This record gives sequence, structure tokens and C-alpha cells, in this order.
Amino acid sequence: MSRSIWPMVWALAVCAGYAWAQGGGPQLGYVYPAGGKQGSSFRVIIGGQLLGGANGVWISGGGAHGRVVEYMRPLNNNELRDTEWFFRELVRRRWSLRVMDYVRNSDDPPELPDHPWLLGLDHKTPGELARLRNRLFDPKQQLNTQLAEQVAVEVTVAPGAVGTRELRLLTPNGVSNALGFEVAGLPEVCEEELEPDERARAPLALPVMLNGQITPGDMDYFRLQARKGQRLVMRAQARALVPYLADAVPGWFQAVLSLRDAAGREVAVVDDYRFDPDPVLFYEVPADGVYELEIRDAIYRGRDDFVYRVAVGALPFVTQVFPLGGQAGVATTAAIAGWNLPTKTLQLDTSSGGGALRRTRPPDPLGVCNTVAYAVDSLPESLETEPNDTPQQAQVVSPPLIINGRIGEVGDVDTFGFNGRTGDEIVAEVKARRLNSPLDSLLRLVGPDGDVLASNDDWEDPERGLITHHADSYLRFRLPQDGEYMVVLADVQSHGGDEYGYRLRLGPPQPDFALRAIPSGVSLRPGGTTTVTIHAIRKDGFAGNIKLMLKDAPAGFKLGSEAIPSDKDKLDVAIAAPRDARPQTFALKMQGQATIGEATITRPVVAAEDMMQAFLWRFIVPQQELLVSVPGPKPIPVVWRPLVTGLEPVTSGAVRVPLDGTAQVQVKAPATLPDHPGVTPSSLRFALAAAPRGVSLAGSSVGPAGITLALRADLNIAREGDTGNAIINVSAPPEGNAEQTAGAAYRPRVSLGVLPPIPLQIVQ
Repeated sequence: MSRSIWPMVWALAVCAGYAWAQGGGPQLGYVYPAGGKQGSSFRVIIGGQLLGGANGVWISGGGAHGRVVEYMRPLNNNELRDTEWFFRELVRRRWSLRVMDYVRNSDDPPELPDHPWLLGLDHKTPGELARLRNRLFDPKQQLNTQLAEQVAVEVTVAPGAVGTRELRLLTPNGVSNALGFEVAGLPEVCEEELEPDERARAPLALPVMLNGQITPGDMDYFRLQARKGQRLVMRAQARALVPYLADAVPGWFQAVLSLRDAAGREVAVVDDYRFDPDPVLFYEVPADGVYELEIRDAIYRGRDDFVYRVAVGALPFVTQVFPLGGQAGVATTAAIAGWNLPTKTLQLDTSSGGGALRRTRPPDPLGVCNTVAYAVDSLPESLETEPNDTPQQAQVVSPPLIINGRIGEVGDVDTFGFNGRTGDEIVAEVKARRLNSPLDSLLRLVGPDGDVLASNDDWEDPERGLITHHADSYLRFRLPQDGEYMVVLADVQSHGGDEYGYRLRLGPPQPDFALRAIPSGVSLRPGGTTTVTIHAIRKDGFAGNIKLMLKDAPAGFKLGSEAIPSDKDKLDVAIAAPRDARPQTFALKMQGQATIGEATITRPVVAAEDMMQAFLWRFIVPQQELLVSVPGPKPIPVVWRPLVTGLEPVTSGAVRVPLDGTAQVQVKAPATLPDHPGVTPSSLRFALAAAPRGVSLAGSSVGPAGITLALRADLNIAREGDTGNAIINVSAPPEGNAEQTAGAAYRPRVSLGVLPPIPLQIVQ
């Protein structure tokens, strides 16, 4: 929540005010489950903040769509207290009498909050109650406002749809960030659907896709029926679903997979796959039986965004590829190896006009095999030949070219010799880690006299925002004299093997650029403008202007800036919508052009997000689409509806709430609401959704001046000087009728909206 103190100028558009108070548009923290089976419909829960009023779902890639089913706000302290009373009664009365019947016949029971989590509370099974109670009252669970709100979404996936997509919510406050959403063909199982006693339930048939969330100290168990001789692949996706956590170390959910046999012996354990934090466990089954897979966090953390998917079965997985790319326009076939592969070769798409980094996978209708990354370059290609370990054995090459090679064994060193002339500028660049090779390269340039002129271990490529250890090497050097030079390539840790492939570019600089647009989702009204920041990643010394333009945009949409100057690496660019723009949501395409030498180079603008890792490091992470939402000339119809006509605090500026005391705020409300006949101010209820720590809603009353709300600061929790905004939800009786009568079927109250944010300051 924003801690700024805003003037008491309130907008009637309550959703806009809510977003304003929080300091931005809707932010998604997780989606669970983070995918589903092709040809099915299922419900997912999206957690985040500023999700009130969500009324649309956008899933990229085609073949999948969703609709918003329900919005769920967090319970405040008073509501949690009342809910805990109900839980105690459920335990005390041991189901001998329905608690709701007991409540209706009691003199002064607390009121069960009107909340989707609590519907049918007295009908829930013991397992369901245990999970709900743990969610609400687990002392290990830390409050995280970034994940406190939830939206339920019904997703439908077409038959045959597979692959990684992006899921976003559309709200009156704008377009949310994107989260990865996986679509595959395996049967899906969610851990909360299984019985609490994991060790007693029937084992799961393979193959299967496992879904779960890890809470603090949690360990999830799945029993699997396996057969002798099966080559099992257990591939986890955790960091792949939520790439960076800004407020957790190491900055993602670090999953650990452990497999035990029928006797309870641990037969395999893994916490990563090479340099990828998401583990892959390989196991050849020695005997028929039931095996148990355990999933946990490496340091026993947990929270709602610790979401995972684990594909389990005799599934295909590629462990090595060679070569790691090819020349544009030249047919290239790569040899592949791994587990359960349907083929030993893979045809690479090297057609001209595509990107420099591409992905493919072996034939896999289920969509569960890992993808293969490879590079496509314009230079001629060559293969490394052994032996070339020593200067005397150096493989002679003629730059410019791409050399495809391997550090084939422990201690292997690859040496390449070339003829250089005084003043020539030479670039040596390794692509290995960026293509999923485990090679951690070390590159050295050796002069004619045997001296090392330049060396490089790790070089950061800003295009690769998901890599935290940039293990590829890059050298750019001007040669001091004529003579024979050598480039020496090795693994810095002296590792090696068939999977340690690389592509070595050797030759003069190839000036180029790449472009990123942040954020990846924007919203603008007809006739309005919005701003995105375009980052220019300049390569091999390129320092020219970059002209920006839209590509295939709807009619009337324009860019406010035309070029990134030669002395700039980023530029804020305005996108304008025409006044007659119709309501729509679409993926906007942009591109940049520059003149390099005698050629005109065009590169796409790739949507991206600026993400923080572990409180400190920032990364520009590419996304699939730059999404634009045009809601139309009027606000989108949403769940939250304007309620108040004004808000008059007792003081100007922030409302001052004394420690161990109360402050009052008056709300002017209309006598009737046209959309809710029969609703009067006295029938409204108010619930505190968010506030500075220790602040609660002490009560409300109706008088001639309007509705008075009392805000209280707890002496033991609140701190003098704390500031923030109080966000208050408003609800009415169901269907606008009077309060429910005893014995009537329970019906939830109707949400009317959220009051404009009330800035607070805690004082002594």
C-alpha cells in the first residue's frame, strides 16, 4: 500500500481511487493451478492486489479463454476473530448439532463474515476445515498484502492446445502483469483434492501432472504407481511459473524433489537441473511398486505464490543438443539425446527473417517435453575438430564465422588460430549458457608472442532477463600488430561432456540492437495516451538512432516519439488512441529501424517487465505480448460500484488516529441506490480491507449528517508515525432485502463497492 499522504480530493470512480491508493494497477502474484489439461474446463485462483472489479481474462496463444467467477477480499481482524469462534464451536460440539442452527438460536452469537471462503462452513469435511483453518490462522503464515486478494476464474482449453501461455486480468484499473500458464495433455491432480493421510490413499497412475502450493514448513507427498523398467522423468516447474520474488531470498521458490521406495528409503533427490533452479529427477524403476514423491522448499519457506507443477511419467526430456544452431537459410539437423525421446534428430527452423534465438521440441502431442533453445546467425558455420588442446594443435580458422563445438571431457581445452592485422577489431563471443548448455566458459585471446591480451569469464547479456548467472564469455579487442593469434576456450570449472556444447562467434564487430518495452500491459481511454519505456540494448558498439514505429496497429493508434537518439539507451514513448476507438483488447506490435553501414536493420520491440529479485537485483524479463486494453468512453461495468457522493473527514489532509483511541470519518451516502431498491444507509455494512498495521474499524453509525465510521489504533500493534490508506468495503443485504430471518437459507450479502481511500496517520 502506498504510504504517501494524499489531499482529501476524492473521485467518484471508486476503482480508480482504489488503484490510486495502492500506487498502481492490478498486480498478479500467482495463479493456481498454473495450468490445465487440453480439452477441459477448470477453476483457477489468482492471487494479488488491486484485483477488485476484475471483469475480463486474457490468455495468450489462442486455444484457451477464461471468465471471472468471483472476487475474494482478505478478511480483516474483526472478521477473523468472529470466524475463529465458529471454528471453536465446530470442534466443541463435534457435529452433534449444526453450528448454524445453534447460532440462530443463540442470544448473542458473533456474525459469520460474508465471504466466499466461509460459505457452507458447517457442511465442510474435516479435511476441508483443516485446510481452511490453516489458511486463516496458521501462525507461520505471514501477512502479505501483495497476495491478499483473490479472483476465481473459469478456464476452458480447446483440444490439441499445448504450450506456455500468459494469463492476465482486465480490471477498471488497467491490465495486470502476465503470469505463465501451462497447457498440456496429462491428467491433472491438485494436492488439496487428495485425502489428508497421504500415506494411506491409493497411488496415482502415471503419467500425471501434479499441482500444489507450499505453505511455511510444508512438504507435499504424492504416492505413485510405477513399473519395473520405466524411465521416469519428474520435471518440476516453480521458478518457471513465478520467475522472481522481490521480497524473498533467493528470489524464487527453490523446489526440492525427493523420491522414496516402498520401504521408505530415499532413492533419489534433486534441487535443480544443472544451472536451472527448477529440479528434474530422473529414475529408472528397479521393481514394481508404490513410490512416494516429496516436494518442498529447499529452506522450508512457503506462501501462496510458492506454486508448482510437476510432470511425472515415462516422459520425453532432452538433455543434450548438437549443434546449438545454424546459419540462416541453411537446412540444419541437430542430434539430440535424453530420456524417452521419440527421435534422435531434430530439424531446426533456420529460415531467414526469424529471431536470433529460437525454440523447438521433439514431436510431443502432450506438450510436456522441455523445449530446445538454439541460435540462428548470418555467418558461415564450422565444426570444431579435435585434437586442438594446445597451441601447437590449434585449429586454424578464417573469421568471420561461427564455430560449433563441445568441451567434450573433463579438462578439455579448445584452441583456434587465425591471422590478424594491425588495427583489426576482433570479437569473440560464446553462446552456451544462453542455449541451456551447462558450459561455464572462459575465453582468452593470445597474441603472436604468446601473451594473453584479453580474457573474460562471465559477461552479462541484458537480453536474457531470466539468467542470474551469466556464464557466457565475450571479448572485443583491437589487435596491436600483424601475426598469428589464438582464441582459447575452456570450462572455468574444468568440467566437460557431450552436453557441454557451444557456439563461438569469431570476427569483426556486428553492430546490432534489441528493444524491450516496459510494462507489458497498458490501458488507455479513447482519445487518451499512455506511456511505455523502450529500452535499447546496443550490441558490438552500435551507437546510431533507432526509429520507432507501430506495426499492423488498429487504425488511429499512434506513437508520440519517433526515435531513440544515438546517445540514449531508453526512451519514454507515448501511445495515443483515437477518439473513436472502440472497446477492445489487443496485442500491440512495435518495431525499430536503424541504418548500420549500408543496410537498414529492423528489429521487433519485445514486451517485458522490470522485475526485482530478493530485495535488490533488477531484471528486464521478456513477455509474450504487449497488451493494450481500451475499455471505451465509459468505465467498464465491474463488481465494485460507485456508492458515495462525497467523503468529508473531520480534518484536512490525513485523518489522525490516536494510539489506543479512535478517529471518526463521515461518509455522505444517498438515501437510496437506484441499482439496489430497498437498500438504505442503515442496512449497509462496512469492512476494513486494508489499513496501516494495528488499525481496525471500531464501528459505524447512521445519523442526519450521514454515516460515521470509527477507526481505532491498537496500542500494542500500531506505531506512532505510521501512515497509509484505509480501504473499506461496503455491502448490502442479499437482493436488497432486509436482514435474513432465523432459519432462512444462507445467502451472501451483495458487494456494493469500496470507499475512496482514506489516508491515515497514527499519532500519540
